[in-house]
Amino acid sequence: MVMKKATAVVLLVIVFALSACDDNTSGSKEEANMNKKWEEIQDAGEIVVGTSGTLIAASYYEGEGKGKDQLTGYEVEVMREIAKRLDLDITFEIIGFDSVLAAIKSGRIDMAGMGITDKRKKKFNFTDPIKYSYTTMVVRKEDYSGIHKLEDLEGKKAGGAASTVYSQIARKFGAEVKTYGNAPNEAYLRDVNNGRTDVVINDYYLSKFGIAAFPEFDLTLHPELKFHPTRQGVIMQDGADKLTTEVNNVLADMREDGTLTELAKEFYKEDASKKPEGDIREIDGLDF
Repeated sequence: MVMKKATAVVLLVIVFALSACDDNTSGSKEEANMNKKWEEIQDAGEIVVGTSGTLIAASYYEGEGKGKDQLTGYEVEVMREIAKRLDLDITFEIIGFDSVLAAIKSGRIDMAGMGITDKRKKKFNFTDPIKYSYTTMVVRKEDYSGIHKLEDLEGKKAGGAASTVYSQIARKFGAEVKTYGNAPNEAYLRDVNNGRTDVVINDYYLSKFGIAAFPEFDLTLHPELKFHPTRQGVIMQDGADKLTTEVNNVLADMREDGTLTELAKEFYKEDASKKPEGDIREIDGLDF
C-alpha cells in the first residue's frame, strides 16, 4: 500500500514537472516570436523602410533628380533618426500606399509610416503616434467645386488611392472615386484644376504643401471643412513587440529632446507631432 502511494506521488511530480516544461516551452516560443523581427534587423544591421517618395513635406525627392541622397521629408527624416539612434543603417524602398500592408506582412520591408486605425491594429503592430492631423479637401478656388459641406460630395468625382480612408469617406458621402497608383501630387491636383475630378480628400498637411508646390493651379484648401482626425505611427509586423518597444523608446527620447517638434516645423511649418486644436468633425461608420 505504501509503495502504491509512493508511486502515485512520483507520477504526480512527473506530471507537474512536464506541465511546467510545456509552459516554459510555450513561454520561450512566444518570447522568441516577439524578439524575432528585432533580431533579424540587428543581424542585418539595417532597417528597410517603405515610403512613397511622392508626398511633398512627408516623403519626396528634393530637386530635379532622383538620387537616393535627395529623398527627404518629415516621415523620411524621422525614420532616419530612429535608425541612427538604434545604431542601424537604413534603406528606403519606394512603394505605393496600396502595397505597404502586404510588404510589411511578407517581410519585404520592416516598417513604414501609416495611419493608426483600430482595424489595422488587429493585424499589425504600431508605435506611438509620430504625427497628428485631420482631413480636409482640395477644391477649385473659384467655387469650392460646389462643395460646402460633406454631404455635397454626392455625385462629385474624387481623386484618391484605392484603399485609403480618404477614398472611403468620399464613397460614404456619394462621390465617385478616380483611383491612381503611386502618383505624384501633381497628377491629383492637375485633375481637379482642369475639371477631370472635383476634389482630393486628404491629410491637411499633405494637401497644404501639395497646393503650395503648384501655384499655377487655381486650387485652395477648403476653408470650412475639418473632419476625421488622424494619427500616424510606424507600422510593423504583428507580434514584433521587441522592435516596437525599441522604436517607441527612441520616439519618447525624440519627443523629450524636441527632435520631433523640430522636424515637424521644418517640413510642415507647424508642430504636427502634437494634436491639432479646434473642432474637427468625427465621421461614424468608417470600416478602417
